[in-house]
Amino acid sequence: MQVVIHAGAHTTDEDRLIKCLASNRDLLSEHGTHVPSTTRYRKLLRDMLHAAADTGLSANAREVAHDAIIEDDTADRIILSNHGFFGTPRMAASGGVLYSAADRRMAAFHQIFAGDQIELCLAIRNPASFLPAMFKDAPQTSMEDYLNGVAPTAIRWSELIARLRHVFPEMPITVWCNEDTPIIWGQIIREISGLDPNTEFKGEFALLFEIMSKPGLARFRSYMRAHPGMTEAQKRRVIVAFLDKFAEETAIEEELDVPGWTEDLIDRLTELYDEDIFEIQRIPGINIISP
Repeated sequence: MQVVIHAGAHTTDEDRLIKCLASNRDLLSEHGTHVPSTTRYRKLLRDMLHAAADTGLSANAREVAHDAIIEDDTADRIILSNHGFFGTPRMAASGGVLYSAADRRMAAFHQIFAGDQIELCLAIRNPASFLPAMFKDAPQTSMEDYLNGVAPTAIRWSELIARLRHVFPEMPITVWCNEDTPIIWGQIIREISGLDPNTEFKGEFALLFEIMSKPGLARFRSYMRAHPGMTEAQKRRVIVAFLDKFAEETAIEEELDVPGWTEDLIDRLTELYDEDIFEIQRIPGINIISP
């Protein structure tokens, strides 16, 4: 059994991914992929992850998980999604390390699904916007305390990915940037679900509806109807062209308000994020979905 773990990160797709997959449940089932309801596994797996850390897992953990989660016995691939798999927002960057419990949580998943092939999928986000979003739900009263004195410019997603690759050298890991999601949404869904690149599904362009003007959407739909059978690369070029002309600026702009943060710091964090993406690309065996 292939078990796909989609672990967020926080404030990336806001459950849009799992909802899109669920809306295509019948189609995916035809291709051997099962998308169980989140109510069947989120609390169960949370409790099992806590048990793994506290008292250890029982010998029949895999049997318990399979019996509770899997409804389709004919499936050979299941997709489990929760932005909290690696911890709460207060744990996301506390101490100046992104998801410090991620490797321990993944080790627990390998125990829970012992014998299954586990894959990890993760969206990352510019620390300039990710850190303020996480700090908003943290108990600390300052960003400095939240990061335990670590400078925000020292935060690296590549550290997290490298740590997971070191502990799990054979585990397939797929990563993409949240900022690119509207452009690469189709490929994200297809790769996670195991669909053929040319297979159509419901909601392929759903994210565009949130950031494109109504006139732009009307023209986009018309264009796509007039040009069926485009490849993934061709679709991306069309999406980029339409977003360049019809994107709603208010829908894609983010207001960042962290005491003590300057525009120069935000620009620097963005530059470092771009450099960090290149570092991730250098980590062996990482599948990066990019435009």
